[in-house]
Formats: sequence, C-alpha cells, structure tokens
Amino acid sequence: MADNKIRVQKFLSECGVASRRKSEELISQGKVRVNGAVVFLGDRVDPKRDTVTVNGKKVIKSKDHTYIMLNKPRGFITTMSDEMDRKCVAQLISDVPARVYPIGRLDRESEGMLLFTNDGEFANALTHPSKHVPKTYRVTVRPSITEDQLTAITQGIIIEDRKTAPAEVRVISKEENRVVLEIVLYEGRNREIRKMCEEIGLEVARLKRTAVGSIKLGMLKQGAWRNLSEEEVRKLMIAAGMERKKK
Repeated sequence: MADNKIRVQKFLSECGVASRRKSEELISQGKVRVNGAVVFLGDRVDPKRDTVTVNGKKVIKSKDHTYIMLNKPRGFITTMSDEMDRKCVAQLISDVPARVYPIGRLDRESEGMLLFTNDGEFANALTHPSKHVPKTYRVTVRPSITEDQLTAITQGIIIEDRKTAPAEVRVISKEENRVVLEIVLYEGRNREIRKMCEEIGLEVARLKRTAVGSIKLGMLKQGAWRNLSEEEVRKLMIAAGMERKKK
C-alpha cells in the first residue's frame, strides 16, 4: 500500500490554515490534533484518512485558492492573531471571503505590498531561499549616502556572521539629510534592509515594499486589499519556478 502521509505542518499549509513556520508553532503549542491525539513536530498525516483539528476545529482543504495583495500601513504586525492585542494585518483583511495567511512578512514599522494566500505550495515557492524571487523596496535613509555605502549594499554586508546576497540599489532622490533609494533584494532575511543600513551607519526613516517579482503595488490605497489577477498569479508562479495547476 502506498504511503500517502505528509508532515502535519505541510498539510496545514496546503489547507490554508497558516504558513509552514506558523503551523510548526501551532504544533509546538499543542494546538493540533490528529484523530483526537496531540501531534508533535515530525509527525505525519494521511490527508485522505485522518481527521486533523486546530484548536478543536476540523481542518478542511479548500478546493479553490485565493491570492490577494494588501497595502500594509505602518504600525501593524504581520500575523493573523496576537496574544498581546497589538494591531495585526488580520484586521485589515477581515472581509476576505476565504481563510488566508501572509506570504513572508513586513516588520511593524515597514509598509507596502504584502501578499496573502491559502495555497501552501504557492506560498512556499515564493518564500523558498533557492528561488530568489526579487522584492523591491523604496527606502528613505538619513543623513546621506556615499558611493562606498552604495557599493557595500550592492556587493553584500556581513550581518550576524553571514554575508547578505548581492542587491540592486539606485538613488531616486537626494536632499539635505535625506536620500530615497530603490533596493531590490533576492533573499528574504529578517529585517535585512534595516540591518544592512545600521551596519554601514544609515538610519532608515521609511521602508516600503513596492513590488514582488514583476507585480507592483501601484495605486492601491494604504490599508486596502485586492485580489490578484490570473495573470499576476501566473507571473509570480513563473518567477517562483512553478507551473500553474489546472483547477
């Protein structure tokens, strides 16, 4: 008999419950059960035979996938719930008619494009380090910037004993004590731009993600969300090296 079992966190991600990382947290917190028994990291599930619950609620795999874009304002954390009662992005997409979760994250003081989905394979492909899907940011720094600092960002900077991947950077505008940059990253390390700038003596006054791959934030209002078009989803799948599955 074929073994159809997969890791529980993969199953939860594919069902749109949460990202794999967040699903692992739910498992570690003892909130996930299979056939009534608490599961642990590394446990596997047969999607066709087993009953999986999270906080007592049965997990049902969605037949349709949802893909949306949010223009995240500053002051919101990238999580679907928060035990400290801080403002989180879930509040901004409460009217989305599907259970979705964020693809990657933006820190609380950053703003701009944040993608959501209930398609686990899509989310994992976009965030996998080997895919190098570019993300574009508009970054305001102080007080100014030198050619050496620009070169450092472009070539990579040692952060936490590891060099950042080469990035693209160009100066959009330059005023007294204020420079606006466009930075394109090809890896997704936590708070990477802020840490790079801090390392070379720059203060980040504002950080806004304006694009993922070739998909741009455009004129979407701050705090608003919209569905991605079929063509936008297709382009992101191509950028992530996956083919669009037929429904």
